[in-house]
Amino acid sequence: MDNSLFIVVTIFIVNILYVTIYTVRLLLTMKGYRYLAALSSVFEMIIYVVALSLVLDNLNNIANVLAYAIGFGVGIIVGMKIEERIALGYITVNVITKEYNLDLPNQIRDLGYGVTSWLANGRDGERMMLEILTQRKNERKLYKQIIEIDEGAFIVSSEPKQIHGGFWIKQVRK
Repeated sequence: MDNSLFIVVTIFIVNILYVTIYTVRLLLTMKGYRYLAALSSVFEMIIYVVALSLVLDNLNNIANVLAYAIGFGVGIIVGMKIEERIALGYITVNVITKEYNLDLPNQIRDLGYGVTSWLANGRDGERMMLEILTQRKNERKLYKQIIEIDEGAFIVSSEPKQIHGGFWIKQVRK
């Protein structure tokens, strides 16, 4: 491998590392993992300086700039995939169903989830509303389980900013 190709490949790989760490650090910051985010930012900056200096020292080759830019894009994808795998935090899943006879709240409880349910009114009449708090890593599994019980259920999720009290509080604090 000649020197210019080595530099292009190095820039590409180093920038993937930089942006991957940057993406994960940003998500850690948003989730409130201050110290872990601060620690990762140290590595992020070291890698950033190395990658940027490689590009700036070799601006005469457009392949270096392209490697930097493409590495940036790939790094975002890799960082997001890592964060999906880690799945930090909790989500609140809201389910709306018209199928009262399925006893969806108790079926979901039997699967190990905490469920709060109440009567709601929609455009087409009465509905049952369920609110479920779960770890993000269980999100897809929970969606699948709900759909297996009631394929017509309306499901939407969001990430709670703070959690206090209730069924899950001891689990959340662990």
